[in-house]
Amino acid sequence: MPYKEKEDLKLYYTIGEVAEKFGVNTSLIRFWEKEFDIIKPKKNKKGNRLFTKEDLDNFYIIYHLVKERGYTLDGAKKKLKENKPDTLNQVEIVRSLTHIRTFLLEIKAHL
Repeated sequence: MPYKEKEDLKLYYTIGEVAEKFGVNTSLIRFWEKEFDIIKPKKNKKGNRLFTKEDLDNFYIIYHLVKERGYTLDGAKKKLKENKPDTLNQVEIVRSLTHIRTFLLEIKAHL
């Protein structure tokens, strides 16, 4: 899974950092920003996008629906509008299971 979650204490992330976390191009991040209204980056005086932790979480939801589950953009938008709490629960379950799997693989490697 390309999304690499590390404990960062940063308040804002640049578009390059976000793209690197998900293993995608910056153009895809800009495209998703335009397509999904849940992504609302702040812009500095130069016009550079600054994404918050909440934006990263929303990107993870979009990434999960589009790249991992195979939804179309319209399908992902519809899923988020119709039943966002259920979608959030499913994403959190997948995230938790991924962390558990990683942990178990680390334990296996140390045996």
